[in-house]
Amino acid sequence: MKNIMNRLTFWIASKIFLAFTFYSFFACAEVRIDITRGVVSPIPVAITEFYGSSMQERQVGADIAQVITSDLESSGLFKPVDKKAFLQQPESLNSKIEFNDWRVINAQALVSGNVKRQDDGRLRVEFRLWDVVAETQMTGLAYFTKTDNWRRVSHIIADAIYKRITGETGIFDTRIVYIAESGPQTRRITRLAIMDQDGANQRFLTDGQALVLTPRFSPTTQEITYLSFFNDAPRVYLFNIETGRQEILGTFKGMTFAPRFTPDGNEVLMSHAENGNSDIYLMDLRTRRARRITRHPAIDTSPSASPDGKRIVFNSDRGGSPQIYIMSRSDSDAKRISFGKGRYSTPVWSPRGDLIAFTRQYKGRFFIGVMRPDGSGERMLSESFLDEGPTWSPNGRVLMFFRKKRTERGGGGGESYIFSVDLTGHNLRRVVTPGEAAHPAWSPLLP
Repeated sequence: MKNIMNRLTFWIASKIFLAFTFYSFFACAEVRIDITRGVVSPIPVAITEFYGSSMQERQVGADIAQVITSDLESSGLFKPVDKKAFLQQPESLNSKIEFNDWRVINAQALVSGNVKRQDDGRLRVEFRLWDVVAETQMTGLAYFTKTDNWRRVSHIIADAIYKRITGETGIFDTRIVYIAESGPQTRRITRLAIMDQDGANQRFLTDGQALVLTPRFSPTTQEITYLSFFNDAPRVYLFNIETGRQEILGTFKGMTFAPRFTPDGNEVLMSHAENGNSDIYLMDLRTRRARRITRHPAIDTSPSASPDGKRIVFNSDRGGSPQIYIMSRSDSDAKRISFGKGRYSTPVWSPRGDLIAFTRQYKGRFFIGVMRPDGSGERMLSESFLDEGPTWSPNGRVLMFFRKKRTERGGGGGESYIFSVDLTGHNLRRVVTPGEAAHPAWSPLLP
């Protein structure tokens, strides 16, 4: 009898210990995604409509929740729970979170919020991010903003959630500048266009009277450099988004093209072609003086500076075919880093400095790929008839590019659209634009 009691006491104590350990583990655990591991399963997240006391506040709250949902889902890292499954209503979340109601529908994280119009007409938008398993608040912030600025606040909140769960800077409060294309393939009309990263707030910056190509944002996000044709000659332009002012950069003979800002925004790298030779130049935007960097009889183009501004990656056929090279601000130490089969072009340095994205052409197909700055670790992320022109997200985890379809014999087809893909090569998505689009450039996070 004594042995039975001892064994029973030990069994009960063991169960209590295991239950305590199980509870302690989940109480201490935290919802988190390690996006450096490659392909990961998306986290189920419940995003409730932000509560408001008036009908107008509730409508804004519903709109905010929808934008946050779309942002997080588009990353491929979050799986929004269908709101039809919600058991607890938004208005009751202010007093108490019924965590069991969220666990039963498999939500690991919960987003709740409130919208309140202030006496001065502004909106106060508050959100909270909850860890459903650990029953703790992970983060929470409040914003005061103009009524018509609710969409940007939504992106800022999505960025805060993304950063809290992944540990990485978000990508949602950003803009995309691109080339909007229309008309038949033989008479294309191209216009410089800008939009939020989710396709909202579309507007044209140029009128389509001149051919425009390859726009690039400045680090301040207030200026764009791009290629346009002036008197049938390619010229690099500078465009101020706020004022609409445009100016030609430099008085070069011949043509200039392939512009890109340096990381500090004080200079623009570009190519200058004259007498059949193309070299890379660096123009100081304060003095408007240009300095020639490469001096080679081959074609040198598509320069992109490293995040610290000390090195430049560029495209050159000095080895017999278009390949990728890296140099300091002097051509004397240029080193080839691409050695795969095919032709390489449009290299662009990641804002993290760890990778270089590029376009590769091989056997009639185009690929978007990445490699390390020493040329190692090359891998392809997309492939089609024509994928070209990669641009990095501000956190260096996603690439945008444009994809062009094959033109048919009768003149049909040939459409161009923008796509995004993450560094795993998964989560390939078409980016929403009103019509055809090409040559995207992703801005830094908005100030």
